[in-house]
Amino acid sequence: MADRAYDLVIYGATGFTGQLVAEYLARHAGTRSAEEPLRWALAGRSREKLRRVADALPEGADVGLIEADAGDGRSLEAMAAQARVLVTTVGPYAQLGEPLVKACLAAGTDYLDITGEPAFVDQLIERYDAEARDAGVLIINCCGFDSIPADLGTLFTVQQLPDGAPKSVRAYVKTRGKPSGGTWASLIGALADGIPKKAGSRGSGAGGTKRSGPKRKNMHREPLVGGWSLPMPVIDPLVVKRSSRAHPAYGEGFRYAQYLRLGSLAQVASLMGGIAGLFALSQTAPTRRWLLSRRPSGAGPSEEERAKGFFALTFIGESAGKQVVTRVSGGDPGYDETSKMLSESALLVASARDTLPIKGGVVTPAAAMGEALIERLQAVGIQFEVVSS
Repeated sequence: MADRAYDLVIYGATGFTGQLVAEYLARHAGTRSAEEPLRWALAGRSREKLRRVADALPEGADVGLIEADAGDGRSLEAMAAQARVLVTTVGPYAQLGEPLVKACLAAGTDYLDITGEPAFVDQLIERYDAEARDAGVLIINCCGFDSIPADLGTLFTVQQLPDGAPKSVRAYVKTRGKPSGGTWASLIGALADGIPKKAGSRGSGAGGTKRSGPKRKNMHREPLVGGWSLPMPVIDPLVVKRSSRAHPAYGEGFRYAQYLRLGSLAQVASLMGGIAGLFALSQTAPTRRWLLSRRPSGAGPSEEERAKGFFALTFIGESAGKQVVTRVSGGDPGYDETSKMLSESALLVASARDTLPIKGGVVTPAAAMGEALIERLQAVGIQFEVVSS
């Protein structure tokens, strides 16, 4: 792919998250080798809007512009053919993602996204995993807060445990942040669809897994983390279990469960009531449209609001009588840190593709990028630490 115009293209660059990714890359893109600068471009529906995003980047950013529309398959194919690596922030992915994946497969272009939609990932595994493996194309989903902290944090944790015996990990999530219009739309879409009973169960060792795991606890108190915890119906456990089949560090019999950590029973009751209300309202078209109107597309939290955001995932790993507690933490989860995670993932694939352990397929971040991505994220301020052993 040496004749491609760009090493990396950001599709959705005029959206809220896409602009943050563009700003991050303008400061951190660096080079693809010791001699050659990284060639990258912004892509979206409107060249005028793309130009405004490019003009707002730090001085000296050399970036191309590509017009492409999710409803125009030929424009997606033309965009994919210009890139070695394509990242997309355009959601909801269940509605808009598949045509771009098909375009990337046709062009032989690696694809990364930040979806948290189980139905979409399950669909890609079923329809495209084998084709992507045969073509040597990486389709890497969930490269943002969904699900890099959980996925790479679990890998980091199992690497602290002794081999030769089954390993288990429990993750406890504490977070604060506000959603953008695009994230809100994806959440409402996921609630409307529900989590597929077989999500993540298909595909190869790189792309699927059996849904084995510990018997999940209901609401409980965990002395090592404090507060109250309840199960999280998110995509993270499905991603982690897929990674466990593709990486030797997990061993046989690996188990994983994930919980949301809250400080009081009042917070638990408030959250459960809110989720139940959103789920009910997402089930019919009129109330779903009303929910979507509450946070319009393109809107997002201000820089001041994002500065107050944070995330911390505490992992409790156990094997052969040994227990280890680790933590992955950072700033605003949905945007500042998601843009960092997606950008560093894309830069790794663009600059070190030949060193990655898996060459193609619908794969997870830990399976595709593993320890190399942990090192990159640590270098830019996302903490991976052993709390106790």
